[in-house]
Amino acid sequence: MEVEKICALGRSVVKIEAEMVAKLADRIDQKFAQACEYLHDCKGKIIVMGVGKSGHVGKKIAATFASTGSPSFFIHPSEAKHGDMGMVTKDDVLLLISNSGETEEILAILPSIKHLGAIIISLAGRPNSTLSKAATINLDVSVDKEACPLGLAPTSSTTATLAMGDALAMALLDMRGFTKDDFALSHPGGALGRRLLLRIHEIMHTNAEIPSVKGNALLKDALVEMTQKKLGMTTIINEKGELLGIFTDGDLRRILDKNIDIHHTSIEEVMSKKPKTINTNILAVEALHQMETYKITSLIVINELNHPIGIIHIHDILRAGVV
Repeated sequence: MEVEKICALGRSVVKIEAEMVAKLADRIDQKFAQACEYLHDCKGKIIVMGVGKSGHVGKKIAATFASTGSPSFFIHPSEAKHGDMGMVTKDDVLLLISNSGETEEILAILPSIKHLGAIIISLAGRPNSTLSKAATINLDVSVDKEACPLGLAPTSSTTATLAMGDALAMALLDMRGFTKDDFALSHPGGALGRRLLLRIHEIMHTNAEIPSVKGNALLKDALVEMTQKKLGMTTIINEKGELLGIFTDGDLRRILDKNIDIHHTSIEEVMSKKPKTINTNILAVEALHQMETYKITSLIVINELNHPIGIIHIHDILRAGVV
């Protein structure tokens, strides 16, 4: 095939699917709102079912519900016929997916679901189908045409169903007041969880790892402390342990051409008197943002008495995989 012909087909698929999904917006109505109310008021789980491509879409929808604060899981209707119906209770809401609305495996378990008295929300492409009529609420996910050149492979129909599932999940997320912190608890692994959960007290340098000298210490002694602690800086404190300032590798470079005698100059004379500080509860990602804003590589963690209790270096944040 010619390159342009291949690209033209690809563009056609995307345009057709986009057009079919766009038409769903006109069907977000009172029935959609009622479906969201049923899902929100669900005292059990949201159970999603579907066969074939609808099953694959259903698994993704269930995963999206679960990751955004609405406990959900997928059951294959064939397995439900052979014992997995025992996982369904009257307090659950069932989301049944069938483009035709006549999927044999789903229709076979409708009597059992009806007997339990559970709410049924159907995502069907035929509003007058058996499933649509049996459901408590049917959400119309019909499409005018599939994007498949043969008009056979489920393409536009599955995309439309997935979009409707996402619409339900996002509306439900908002109804539940689901926050970024809640999202992080559902995603503890990976960079996302670390960005939303990791706080600097978990990775900062503490106790003997904190480079520190008194204000009357000589510059040469401060350089020794910096070398030993390997953080490219040292805190300067007074007799009460309160933070007076900071001296960094950058400060050292700036004074090298001033002929300062490191053996007779006190660190207090050359330190930076207003260092950037943070508290222990701050997120690591926020500490990184401050470092980027002020173009620095470390922050001093202080307590309510203005005592240095930790040092967080940009390398610590990078090693933790926050970015």
